[in-house]
Amino acid sequence: MVATPIGHLRDVSLRALDVLRSATRIAAEDTRHTRRLLDAHGIQGQLVAVHEHNERGAATKVVGWLQAGDSVALVTDAGTPGISDPGALVVKAVREAGLPVVPVPGPSAVVTALSAAGLAESGFEFVGFLPPKQEARRRQIADHVSADRPVVFYEAPHRVRDTIADFAAILQPDRGLTLCRELTKLFEDIHETTVGEALAWLDGDANRSRGEFVLILHASPAEQDSPADAERVLGILLRDLSPSQAARLTAEITGARRGDLYARALALKQEAPEGGSE
Repeated sequence: MVATPIGHLRDVSLRALDVLRSATRIAAEDTRHTRRLLDAHGIQGQLVAVHEHNERGAATKVVGWLQAGDSVALVTDAGTPGISDPGALVVKAVREAGLPVVPVPGPSAVVTALSAAGLAESGFEFVGFLPPKQEARRRQIADHVSADRPVVFYEAPHRVRDTIADFAAILQPDRGLTLCRELTKLFEDIHETTVGEALAWLDGDANRSRGEFVLILHASPAEQDSPADAERVLGILLRDLSPSQAARLTAEITGARRGDLYARALALKQEAPEGGSE
């Protein structure tokens, strides 16, 4: 398992280069992308594709190669394999076959972003990519209304605006949010803002929506757990869930009494205009 640069090609470690040079095969998420890294460091290697669409079948092949005495270096396009990237299924198959898995540590977007944001002194939670569909995405965001430590998400450029809009719909506007884009690359940008102001910053320059993002949602202020916040979460969840489901999830998220929330959910449903959201 070889970590590779998340942007700057010189961020690769000396040990990683040694392993890539000596491996019988290099299993890569995108062979074209990895070829650029190898060419930059003068490495010739036999590349094979291991990506999200063929990982289960490729895992069987990797086990077979290792059992035959070959050495296999597993890499992804950027960062550490198996962390919001292919690799975990291969590792599981190799370990189940009783073969050794050797980590070669290096770049990681989540650690890079946190180190520059200065927010992880008391720990953090890593989520990775949120679901592409809004309903599922909003449910996951709602789970972090009362998070007592920073929560880290990855997001693609074509979805980042929708995700930040969902943050704004669910979370308090003064909740801290650090947006990190193009980390270690030429146009690296690390901007600390709030949930309420993030969209305006993003829309202020078309270039700000380009590149891969790490979004760090700051810990919730202690005063956020209030009846007003419970009502806010309840109202949002009621758009897609039954009163019972919305009350249960809101109670889990905010700590408010489930019975009180259920009664309020029924009242809100009755108050909703005819033809409104179910």
